[in-house]
Amino acid sequence: MKQKEFRSLLGTVFLWIALLGIVALIVNAFYQKSAFYLLIALPIILVTALAYDRFQSKHAVLRNYPVIGRLRYFFESIRPEMRQYFFESELDGKPFNRRQRSIVYQRAKNERETVAFGMQVDPYQEGYEWVSHSIYPKKLTNMDLRVKVGGQNCLQPYNLSILNIGAMSFGALSKTAIQSLSNGANLNKFAHNTGEGGISPYHVKGGGDLIWQVGTGYFGCRDAEGKFDPALFQKNSKREYVRMIELKLSQGAKPGHGGILPAAKNTPEIAEIRNVVAGTTILSPPAHSTFSNATGLMRFIQQLRELSGGKPVGFKLCIGSKQEFIDICEAMSLTRISPDFITIDGAEGGTGAAPLEYTDYVGMPLLDALAFVNTSLKKYGLRDDIKILASGKIITGFDIMRVVALGADACYSARGMMMALGCIQALKCDSGKCPVGIATQDKSLFKGIDVTDKKHRVANFHKNTVHATIELMEACGFDTLSEIKPERFNRRIDTTKTLNFKDIYFS
Repeated sequence: MKQKEFRSLLGTVFLWIALLGIVALIVNAFYQKSAFYLLIALPIILVTALAYDRFQSKHAVLRNYPVIGRLRYFFESIRPEMRQYFFESELDGKPFNRRQRSIVYQRAKNERETVAFGMQVDPYQEGYEWVSHSIYPKKLTNMDLRVKVGGQNCLQPYNLSILNIGAMSFGALSKTAIQSLSNGANLNKFAHNTGEGGISPYHVKGGGDLIWQVGTGYFGCRDAEGKFDPALFQKNSKREYVRMIELKLSQGAKPGHGGILPAAKNTPEIAEIRNVVAGTTILSPPAHSTFSNATGLMRFIQQLRELSGGKPVGFKLCIGSKQEFIDICEAMSLTRISPDFITIDGAEGGTGAAPLEYTDYVGMPLLDALAFVNTSLKKYGLRDDIKILASGKIITGFDIMRVVALGADACYSARGMMMALGCIQALKCDSGKCPVGIATQDKSLFKGIDVTDKKHRVANFHKNTVHATIELMEACGFDTLSEIKPERFNRRIDTTKTLNFKDIYFS
C-alpha cells in the first residue's frame, strides 16, 4: 500500500473511531442529563476535525491550515449571500441587479414602485439607453395589449398578450411553482409556455392558456425509441387549453447543447408526463431527428399544424449562423409553408444549468438577433404573416418597448416570473437546493410555496408591467404598438456620441 493511501485509510479509521466516541458521549449526556459529557465531546470534535484534515490528501489548504482552511471554505460557501446582502450596490448584481429585482417584487406584491431622489445609472456611460418622449402625450384607449397569432393557414388563431411566461419545464421547476404560474396566467389571461418537459398536471390545474413546447426529446409526443409520435402529438395538441405549439430548435443559454435527465430524477410522475420509462437516463439530443434541413423543418411545421387542428405553430431558436436562418427564409418561399410565429431567444437568456462556455460565449444577443430576423423576413416578403416573440432578460415596460422597436410583436419573461414567485437570485438552480422552493423537486423546500398567494403575485407582475408599458407608450405619444419605432430609442456610443436604434441596427 502506498504512503498516500495508508495516510488516507488511517485518517478515515481515526475519524470513525472518534465519531463513535462522540456519539456515545452525547447519548450518555442525554440519559444522564448532564452537560459534563458534552463538555468532553467538544474538544474531541475539534481534535478529530484537525486530525482528519491533517491526514486527508484532497485539499492542500485544509492539510496545511486545518482551522483557517475550514474558515476559508465556510466563507466561500456564503460568499454569494454576503455579497448580495452587504456589499452589492443597487446596480452591481448579475444577471439582474437589485434595482431590477426590486421592481419585480414591488409589482408582484402591488406595493409602491416609485423611486426617489433621481437616477442611479450614469447617463454619460457607454451603453446607456433611453427612449425619446413626446411633449404631446397620448391617452391609450386599449389597456390590454395583445396581438393575434395565426397566419393565413391557421384555423385557430390566438390573441396573445404582449407579456407571457417563458419556457420552464416541470422537473426544472417544482410542482407548486408550475401551478402558481399557471394560476397566475389564468387570472390575468396570458399564456404559459410549458418548456420542453411536456404538459404536466400542474400546468393544467391552474387553468391558464398553454403554449406547448416540443423539443428534441419530443416529450409527451414520442415513441419507445424517442422518435416523434404523430398520434400522441395529435392527442395532446388538441387539448382545449393548448393554444399554440412551439418547436424548440435551440435556446439562448445553451444553443446547440442537448440535455440529460438522470435516472435518479426520472421519477414515475415525470416519466408518465414525458412518456419515457421511469428510472432510466433520458437524453435530449442537440438536434431534431425528424428533420435535418430548412425544407424538412417547414414540412414538419405543416405536419404539426395539421395534426393540431390548425392551431398556431412556430419555432424557437437562438440565432447562430445567419446563413442558416436565411436558408429557412428561402425554404419558406420555396415550400410556401411558413410558421405562425418565431421566438427569438437571446444569448442572455437563462437556464437552470449550462456549461459556462455556452452561457457566456455562444449565440447572438437578443437585440442584434431581433433586428436581423425582422430584416430578413421583410426582405423575403414573409413578415406580415409571421409574428416575432422575444425572450431574454425582459422584465420592465422599457424592456418590452425596446424589443418591440426592433421587431418583436410580443414577449416572454421567465426569470421575471420566477422573481414574482419569490426567487431571490440565489444562483442555486442547478443544485436542487433552491431556498425558495422554485427550482427544486425537494418536497421540504417546494412546500414553502403557497399557490393561493403566489398566483396573485404572478398575475400582479403581469398586470403592472403591462400597465407600465402603456404609460410609457403614452408618454412617447404612441397610440399603438405598431407606432413604436427604432429611431425613438437611443444608445450612448461614447461620452460624446449617441445613435438611435435605426442607425445602429438597420443602416
